[in-house]
Amino acid sequence: MRRLAILLIGLLAQPCFASLIESHGYAQFGALKYPANFEHFDWVNANAPKGGTLRVMAFGTFDTLNPYTFKGTSPVSTPNFLQYGVTELNEPLMVGTGQYDPSGDEPASSYGLIAKSVEYSEDRSWVVFNLREEARFHDGKPITAFDVAFSYRTLVKNGHPQYRTSLQEVKRVDILNRHRIRFVLKRAGNPLLILRLGEMPVLPQHYWKGRDFKATTFEAPLGSGPYRITQVKPGRSLVFERVKDWWGEKLPVNRGKYNFDRVEVEFYRDSNVAFEAFKAGEFDFYIEHQAKNWANGYRFPAIARGEVIRAEIPHQIPTQTQALFMNGRRAVFEDRRVREAMGLMFDFEWTNRTLFNNAYMRASSYYPNSEFSAVGKPEGHEWLLLSPHRKTLPDALFTQPFQVPTTEGRGIPRETLRRALGLLADAGWKLSGQRLVNDRGEPLRFEILLVNPNLERILQPYRENLADIGIDVSLRTVDRAQYKQRLDHFDYDMILMTLPQTLSPGLEQYLYFHSSQVGVKGSKNYAGVANPVVDEMIDKLLGAQSRDEQLAAARALDRTLLWEHYSIPNWYINYHRLAYRNRFAFVTTPPYTLGLRAWWLKPTENTR
Repeated sequence: MRRLAILLIGLLAQPCFASLIESHGYAQFGALKYPANFEHFDWVNANAPKGGTLRVMAFGTFDTLNPYTFKGTSPVSTPNFLQYGVTELNEPLMVGTGQYDPSGDEPASSYGLIAKSVEYSEDRSWVVFNLREEARFHDGKPITAFDVAFSYRTLVKNGHPQYRTSLQEVKRVDILNRHRIRFVLKRAGNPLLILRLGEMPVLPQHYWKGRDFKATTFEAPLGSGPYRITQVKPGRSLVFERVKDWWGEKLPVNRGKYNFDRVEVEFYRDSNVAFEAFKAGEFDFYIEHQAKNWANGYRFPAIARGEVIRAEIPHQIPTQTQALFMNGRRAVFEDRRVREAMGLMFDFEWTNRTLFNNAYMRASSYYPNSEFSAVGKPEGHEWLLLSPHRKTLPDALFTQPFQVPTTEGRGIPRETLRRALGLLADAGWKLSGQRLVNDRGEPLRFEILLVNPNLERILQPYRENLADIGIDVSLRTVDRAQYKQRLDHFDYDMILMTLPQTLSPGLEQYLYFHSSQVGVKGSKNYAGVANPVVDEMIDKLLGAQSRDEQLAAARALDRTLLWEHYSIPNWYINYHRLAYRNRFAFVTTPPYTLGLRAWWLKPTENTR
């Protein structure tokens, strides 16, 4: 009777009686690829042998194992770490979107992990997650709705600002029973928020009780996933060991994954040292980011003997936004004409030919390698979104495609120099001798803040190009701790930064470009974008009810950002550059992820 009473209370408490949908997964738009009775994903080997040790490297260092707060840098925040599929992150309710375990072959779908199913109203005004009764933390305690509610409240109150932003549309949380929790949303018609809630990490309430959630720590946090951290050398190395009798091993979303018994991670502060260590056999994978090294550095004996495989693996992953971001909070970059002139002086073609062996393509979008890029002139639904703002947007936005400046790779053409100087003159900067000065006689100067010393050789030619027209630019490289501190407080003029993009642009765009984030300490609105049109396009993107609406809003957002010249787009490639020991096997590389979490050691290696 008590169970029946709880069920009746839950049903009567439903916020509305709109049509109910219940499923093993959730698709933002359209239908799920895999049915309720699917056994495993197509791109894994469900019977992959378990065992052996995987040795990987990470760039930089870490000063905490808590990945959820503003303070400190945790391992998952370091470059490449997410690619390995083994992290300090807690398991989420669902997988397929988000950073924990991204989909390999669907753009915006998720499937139950801790949650065995999801229920939601047809108008998306509420969602219920039904938890698996067998789900356990590593200490054996069950994962319950109380842990989910605790996670939501803790992350919103004490977590990194990104959680407050991504979960701000939740109106109320109802615990219906120990394994059933409902989120009531502030407004209906927001299909993206259900994905974001499914991505939320589930933290153990009993573990964090009495601990300072905001503090940095080298104590391995209590998790519930396939691996636990067993060894920590602060800032230097980690060891993960596979959890025996892990509760989730046989779930369809996990079959064929997490096949290594042990994963050892070494942290390197210098990429040259790391590459020499890889050549010497110190670790198994090397994800290459330097075109010059990819072209010339892989002629060592292990390659010739076939012991190391060098592979270029095509993908369809929207490439991260990589650009030189100008801090619009600084007076020097307040004027759009100044920002446009800065972009004219960047000679990508020379850089690509001379420094990158012509390995890259020039980015001309905030969403390279994706269908969200604004191409041609605005048409159809995109035009309808932008046309009410004709008075505030540049006229050319409606009449011509956006084009990044190009050269023949032999220097900036005279015509481009004249155009840049004309824009600067219109903005109040005139040549006085060999310098550009304003009407108060103050020179035009700024600093490019860097954290990677390898970027100095890439940006030195750009600095010289600017010096040729009277702009004084300095390059300053600082350590990671100082760099993070300065970024968090927006204490920079220009930075070279990357913004991760997803298969379904959403709330992260709010974090990157919405005006509300300009003054939020630690936000990712690096350019200080505060533009009402950008805000409206983000709102349209987040409220999209179909893939077509999403595409139109994303393209309108992209086009607006490009024509406002908040950044200088850099370059990208549409394939993985990966070198690895010839000890591993895998089924295939899916289009939307590298998929290392589904690799295994060949049978001849040390497996059980």
